[in-house]
Amino acid sequence: MKVDFETDVGAVRSSNQDACDGGLFSKDSAWAVVCDGMGGANGGNVASAMAVESIRRRLLEGFHQDITREGVRSLLLEAVTEANGVVYRRSQEEQELRGMGTTAVVLVASKGTLHVAHVGDSRAYLKNSQGLSQITMDHSYVQDLVNFGQITKEEARVHPRRNIITRVLGVHPQVECDYDSYDFSPGDTALACTDGLTGYMEDGLLDEYLEYYGQNGSALAKKLIQFAVEKGGSDNITVAVVRNG
Repeated sequence: MKVDFETDVGAVRSSNQDACDGGLFSKDSAWAVVCDGMGGANGGNVASAMAVESIRRRLLEGFHQDITREGVRSLLLEAVTEANGVVYRRSQEEQELRGMGTTAVVLVASKGTLHVAHVGDSRAYLKNSQGLSQITMDHSYVQDLVNFGQITKEEARVHPRRNIITRVLGVHPQVECDYDSYDFSPGDTALACTDGLTGYMEDGLLDEYLEYYGQNGSALAKKLIQFAVEKGGSDNITVAVVRNG
């Protein structure tokens, strides 16, 4: 397993409200987390950083080589739930942080399985022999419109309310977290990213980048960020890559 991640403030913002981390539990087990904070410059920074640190700590404490598939699922959901509580309590303690929150995408790859938990509109993708698939569904206003057939996926990309997210970590005492798992074979690549990338890059082009740079996760992350910055970089941009092999 290999893990690489990069984050960039972009071309417009004065601060980076994204946060990310990742690493190896062992040579054949890996993890990564990507968060996109909201709630003003201070609040967004604090929420994403706190969530990443809380999730990292819980994963490292709870993962072991004999853990079952169901055990990983429970660990991921516990990690996100705990992070939600940490961020929410901090927001209640400090007036200037009221209402802060963050998206979260958490990846754990182990024993031929990719586990994915997420809240918000940051995304995860899986590239395998079948091609590229988006494996998370945005918790957002425009995604709801797409689901109801009111707008197309292409229209959602430029919709004036595309930044409204319907589920967020840290704003309420409890949070509902989506979870799923996928086969993760040698040669497969998983990617987690914030909307600072997906706001500029369609899936077809992302597939081309993965095809060309997929063997080198560090280069892939850097090239994706460079693309988003050159296209305008209106938001912070964060990419994490987990590769099996």
